[in-house]
Amino acid sequence: MSDEVRDPADLAHWDAVEEATELLHEEEYHRALSFLRDVIKGDPKNPYAYYFLGIALYEVGELEAARDAYRATTVMAPKHLGARIHLSHTLRELGDAKGAIKEGAMALSLAPQDADALHAVGLAYLSRGDDAAARKYLEAFLEARPEFEASVEVRGILAGMGSGS
Repeated sequence: MSDEVRDPADLAHWDAVEEATELLHEEEYHRALSFLRDVIKGDPKNPYAYYFLGIALYEVGELEAARDAYRATTVMAPKHLGARIHLSHTLRELGDAKGAIKEGAMALSLAPQDADALHAVGLAYLSRGDDAAARKYLEAFLEARPEFEASVEVRGILAGMGSGS
């Protein structure tokens, strides 16, 4: 039995976005966007609404707006690991390697062995051209036993960098 007691406000925030998560799983991104914007209008302090809004925005190619949604999540919920990782990837894709590294490092401070955080930091360093740091984090990512597809991608990156991993 868990000693953790869930905060009623946190539970309400989760309940408010449940339908949106289903829409995201069904790849109904525009419908999820509309739903999440309504949730935010009703409760502008719901960090999950901003997080899932970020995911939906990212999926429809609105990277700047996704970045802003992930940032809003981290302001309201500084320990939200997923938001930090997604923010790192989004910043990297927007060309902000320094910001991506910073957010990835913050994710690692929350979960030092998290494969997704290691992956985000490794790719951020790679985008900055720091192959040694990228290799360090990407190899640690592989040691964390990630999903098959991601490990194949990272092994290809490392091979392209001259590593035999």
